[in-house]
Amino acid sequence: MLEKIGQLLIIGIEGKDLTEKEADFIVRNDIGGVILFSRNIESPQQVFELNQKIQKLSKKTHSHAPFFIGIDQEGGRVARLKEGFTQWPPLSKLGEIGSTSLGFKYAHSMGEELMSVGINLDFAPCVDVLTNPKNPVIGDRSIHSDPEEVAKIASSLVRGYIKSGVIPCAKHFPGHGNTSVDSHEELPKESTDYKTLQDRELVPFKKVFRSRLDMVMTSHILFENIDKDWPVTLSQKFVQDILRQEYRFRGLIISDDLDMKALANHYDDKEIPVRAFQAGVDLLLYCNDFSKPQMALDAMAKALKDDVITAQRVDDSYQRVLDLKKKTLSSEPLPDWNEEAFQQMVAHHQKLADAVKSGSVPADLIQS
Repeated sequence: MLEKIGQLLIIGIEGKDLTEKEADFIVRNDIGGVILFSRNIESPQQVFELNQKIQKLSKKTHSHAPFFIGIDQEGGRVARLKEGFTQWPPLSKLGEIGSTSLGFKYAHSMGEELMSVGINLDFAPCVDVLTNPKNPVIGDRSIHSDPEEVAKIASSLVRGYIKSGVIPCAKHFPGHGNTSVDSHEELPKESTDYKTLQDRELVPFKKVFRSRLDMVMTSHILFENIDKDWPVTLSQKFVQDILRQEYRFRGLIISDDLDMKALANHYDDKEIPVRAFQAGVDLLLYCNDFSKPQMALDAMAKALKDDVITAQRVDDSYQRVLDLKKKTLSSEPLPDWNEEAFQQMVAHHQKLADAVKSGSVPADLIQS
């Protein structure tokens, strides 16, 4: 059972190439996937070669399963892919235009670029309803302040990503749009009651779940009137009772970065991954502290040995991970890199992105 724990982690890597130490860690522990950041990116071809190198490691792992290779590529200010890639406007622009056809085309086009360089998972769309205009984290990452508008466009984005072959991950359950504190720096506390969440924040999530969404990300927010003891990522009430039971979500549940200060300032490092898993999270995300994945593996192994978590629970999440990989990911290498073809695709996509930014999108750009 210990050999299954690694599949439940997605981890960051340090640089623009994979080190021998990182490759050994990934193979030895059969890690589930990798998340890329700006520090890992130099050019489209370099990203392609890095991802090909990562995927080749799967043949040496216990499961032989292909890796999730994820990224935060929402558009606007949350976009890790810069030079050489399409520069997409923020989702708020899609909300202003209000076209589901455009939403589908936006995500499908972005997904095509991601797939071309070997990225198969996008931690997008952001389906938070912007109810606090002064929100320091969300802002124009949100599609709209109206839950129904967010639901409508978010659903089209999910369908567009899926059509491109990229796995979308809706975030940040159950909604980060009302906070006034940045969870990267401190734990946001909300007084919102459950009825309000149902009528507002949860409306878009309910819609995207019906759009065959396979992954959702939890938020590090303490909703004091719903679960006064635990923030969402660590809350069985939110993850099991609401997300799994009430909303019947059957896909993968991934945490937001477990290194964020919202959690790190309040809980022991070794407690966090175990508690998140106990709450019902399937995938544990570690982005920036490269010592933490080993710590998490050790903490999870100890919890399993001590019967704090059960073998059945590990197996359930392990199977969800492998089932999604089998359904969506290919173990075949990508075709050889073609710089000219990639640049032509980006040039075409950039016309669409520029039109969205201007607020006026010709029909031929949506249909082409």
